[in-house]
Amino acid sequence: MPAKASAEWQGDLKSGSGTFTAGDSIGGEYSFKSRFEDGPGANPEQLIAAAHAACFSMALSAALGDAGTPAESVKTAATVTLRFVDGAPTITAIALSTVGNVPGIDEAAFRAAAQGAKEGCPVSRALTGVPEITLEASLA
Repeated sequence: MPAKASAEWQGDLKSGSGTFTAGDSIGGEYSFKSRFEDGPGANPEQLIAAAHAACFSMALSAALGDAGTPAESVKTAATVTLRFVDGAPTITAIALSTVGNVPGIDEAAFRAAAQGAKEGCPVSRALTGVPEITLEASLA
């Protein structure tokens, strides 16, 4: 099933603004300030972070279920770092932090499952060009 999104930018880079939609219910506004100056609104890196956190949580939940230790919940935060490298804005790092409520599993097994999910989720695989993707995993 294809996933669809769209965006429109109006105006020049610094004073213009844009809108985006993803699926049927996600949408927002973005601008130079929201992307590069911590201004109000969304930015593409937040969407990447949300996609990575969601995909990772699903992949980890699937792996835990397949191993016979289904999760009651998996909560993941993703932080995407955008820096200028050789004068170009570049995603240089993504930090994943996940907490699982998983009866019947120990920390080592949970961390191993989390590492597998980090390496195998489709969004992680799509982001292999990011130089550093870290993972913190713990049980609730």
